[in-house]
Amino acid sequence: MNLQTILPRQARYRPNRIAVGFDEQRYTYLEFNERVNRMANTLLKFGVKKGDKIATVLPNSLELLELYWAVAKTGMVIVPMSPLLRGQGLVTLLNDSDAVILITQDKFVEIIDPLREQLPDIKTYVVTDRSAPGYIYLPHELAAASSSEPPSVDIHPDDPYNIFYSSGTTGLPKGIIHTHRIRIGYATLFALSYRMRPENVMLHVGAIIFNGAFLTMIQSFFLGATYLFTSQFDAEETIEIVAREKVTHLKMVPSQIVAMLNAPNFSPEKLATLEMWGSVGAPLHQEFKERIAAELPNRFYELYGLTEGFMTILDRTDFPRKMNSVGIPDALTEIKVVDSNGAEVAPNEVGEIIGRGPLLTPGYYKRPDLTAQAIRDGWLYSGDLGYMDEDGFLYLVDRHKDMIISGGVNVYPRDIEEVVVQHAAVREAAVFGVPSEKWGETPLAAVILQPDAAANEDEIREWVNERVGARYQKLSGVVIKDDFPRSAAGKTLKRVMRETYWEDKGEKI
Repeated sequence: MNLQTILPRQARYRPNRIAVGFDEQRYTYLEFNERVNRMANTLLKFGVKKGDKIATVLPNSLELLELYWAVAKTGMVIVPMSPLLRGQGLVTLLNDSDAVILITQDKFVEIIDPLREQLPDIKTYVVTDRSAPGYIYLPHELAAASSSEPPSVDIHPDDPYNIFYSSGTTGLPKGIIHTHRIRIGYATLFALSYRMRPENVMLHVGAIIFNGAFLTMIQSFFLGATYLFTSQFDAEETIEIVAREKVTHLKMVPSQIVAMLNAPNFSPEKLATLEMWGSVGAPLHQEFKERIAAELPNRFYELYGLTEGFMTILDRTDFPRKMNSVGIPDALTEIKVVDSNGAEVAPNEVGEIIGRGPLLTPGYYKRPDLTAQAIRDGWLYSGDLGYMDEDGFLYLVDRHKDMIISGGVNVYPRDIEEVVVQHAAVREAAVFGVPSEKWGETPLAAVILQPDAAANEDEIREWVNERVGARYQKLSGVVIKDDFPRSAAGKTLKRVMRETYWEDKGEKI
């Protein structure tokens, strides 16, 4: 029940199978295992030991993937930091993590150098691509390291494997711990849920510093399949990779799916090898689901869940009849929808989604107070609103923090977004609440238009307001944007749009 033996096993029994592809580079399981061994032995040479925290400020790179598997062999703990972090925000997380080593790229040195005096626990600074004063040059160390397995260390299933910091949308980010046992749970439960096999080819085009990467990556190595990932996302190139590499499993955030559907080279024929095209991170609007169902049937999966530990999956076989659902939990997970007193509500009644199961975090790092708030009697309280139908399928109404209260009425942005994206000129939509003297809050829609679309803001607002189901769902305004603010994972940041709202038209977002 730990990750220690997975890669060595594949290197022994599937040595010539392509394990990893990063952009144009390819490595067999034997070659990749040797690279990971060099990384593990180099970390040991630096004095890093079991239980020590290794922080990274790295974009997608072979070195980051190798670190994920080097800590699996040595019992160290990986703490990936977003390359978008700067200044005091980065200092806060690095100090909170108790990291003793920081591994980064040369382009981030000018960001990190001014912070070093504020990071007393970090003793070793490493750069992966070019030498820099005051940093160890990793390629030089790897070249001198042994490719043999590192010394064996006893790793308990409940030893920590990683700490992932939350996005910090509601206060100070929290360090979410995943143990070896939890990651083995990811490997097995999602491999089964997504019908993965050793012959499969997985592709990931998002940032691997986020938990969503572990929905296809760890399963690939567990099975001895092929894992491809890219330095950045490009919709047209992703389509070509799927066609060229015969990709079978692809997990994405909705904005990436929309970009692919709108790419000039999109065609069902180029994506014909896909067995799973999965959406994660936010609800995918129905219009796009219907297009996938029509052009690429029996492939779409949707996942809802929390990094902290429970998830539901809408299976491809349930998709046609439960298109707007986010599915059901796996066989080892339970979910409920409860009222403000924690009592389970009736079918089709909206409440808070809670869950428990084998993927549940043991807690937030060094924050028993926050852990106790989130996990009560073994149940993780999500803060998300939803309901279950008579068949037990879960429907996500909206994130609690995104809900708009207008004139005392709960307004769910997702319901309005489903209408907005039906406008022929609209490619993407994000609805959120803005201040109103009369109603407290009213809905406003930010939209990205289809290429060459000529619609204006007033036209879209009037069109939507003629079609929404209730007065309180009517838009107070529409703002056309070239793009939305997004996280490094590609998620749309409504919080940023709300916080930068201004009264003067044209400066609202």
